[in-house]
Amino acid sequence: MVAAAARPAKFSRSIEDYLKAIYTLGAGGEPVQTSAIAQALDVAPASVSGMLRRLAEGGLLEHSPYRGVQLTDSGREAALRVVRRHRILESYLTSKLGYDWDSVHDEAERLEHAVSDELIDRMARTLGDPSYDPHGAPIPTRLGEVARPDHVPLSDIPVGATAEFRVVGDKDSDRLRYITSLGLKVGTVFQVVDRAPFRGPVTIRVADGEPQVIGHELAMSLGCIVSAEGSA
Repeated sequence: MVAAAARPAKFSRSIEDYLKAIYTLGAGGEPVQTSAIAQALDVAPASVSGMLRRLAEGGLLEHSPYRGVQLTDSGREAALRVVRRHRILESYLTSKLGYDWDSVHDEAERLEHAVSDELIDRMARTLGDPSYDPHGAPIPTRLGEVARPDHVPLSDIPVGATAEFRVVGDKDSDRLRYITSLGLKVGTVFQVVDRAPFRGPVTIRVADGEPQVIGHELAMSLGCIVSAEGSA
């Protein structure tokens, strides 16, 4: 008789929040500092240190003195399950229940700890197994595979180039509403028509619309893919 596959371990909401935060902060593979985790989760550094010791003892992360922490294979696997739940929930809530992209993050945060992976898989199939969530973030597969798109910040795109807006963070509702007011959404194609020097604003044009001026800080947070055709 073939043994049934073991079910993934179930962790508390707090542990899942830590694993997801560490994964997100260290997505590039670099160690994550305690201070960055404390800021991301809005908790005291002393509390973070205690939880990190627990996670290390549980084999979910490794700690290098003065360098930071990194998830082990087991920790990364658990983190990706949470990330998958969150991003599928965002996709389902916007596609099937009419949530706006600026309000769906908080709802998904509440639900991601309560729903089962089986329900998430059903939602994913209903949606046609999407590869990206409403904000353009890649959705991990059931096997823990996740795409690594080569995005360029809008702030780095040269004047005259045509690009496609592909990804933005999902936590700042005000920023997302402002981006909507500019006529931008994931998949929007635009042209960079001007850039002020010394970290000044970037001016873009969507189709035949009016030019839109975007501040440097916001432009840095918008991930884009430059058209293969290059400059217009």
